[in-house]
Amino acid sequence: MLDILGRYVPEAGLLYCYEQIKIYGVHLKIVNERLSRHGDYRKLPGGGHLITVNAGSNPYRFLITLIHEIAHLVAFIEHGHSIRPHGKEWKQIFKRLMLPLLNPAVFPSDLLPVLASHFINPKASSSADARLDRELSRYDAQESGVFVEELPEGALFAYREKRIFKKGNKRRKRYECLELETKRNYLFQPNARVKPISEDDQSRRTS
Repeated sequence: MLDILGRYVPEAGLLYCYEQIKIYGVHLKIVNERLSRHGDYRKLPGGGHLITVNAGSNPYRFLITLIHEIAHLVAFIEHGHSIRPHGKEWKQIFKRLMLPLLNPAVFPSDLLPVLASHFINPKASSSADARLDRELSRYDAQESGVFVEELPEGALFAYREKRIFKKGNKRRKRYECLELETKRNYLFQPNARVKPISEDDQSRRTS
């Protein structure tokens, strides 16, 4: 587990993350990128704890997501399942678990002020904090592309190089976008980084 985890988190945070996994008996499953979430936690029927985290390409986002999900586990242990998933109990525990990691040995110095601001009142997802998400996206392996909010309505774009979408209307804070292959709608944060494609490019992909 230590060797596998070392591929995904910053080296200076590796032992801390491993210790938390061992303390709470977490079965960690690293999965392919999902549009709807960065990670999730659920209690297994036998009493174990399963946490899944997107493999992604960014060790800092992976680390934040892992601790985010461990905080759910700890919140339910300490307060029971009647609490709100992202309520005050979870926020306090998330901050407590992240505190030992908020230093320049783990995170780049330019991220630390943004993280400090985020953890005053943590949101349900790092993507829900537009400023934090923008800063984290700078460390993605693939930095090319534009933000969804910069595209005109009706524009086609590729997400993670594989899936093609058409930008639709804005619903409150996120954009409803149609995946062309499945005809399913997905909600994108305005600061999601995507690759614009032309109709000619799309024709070549499908020919």
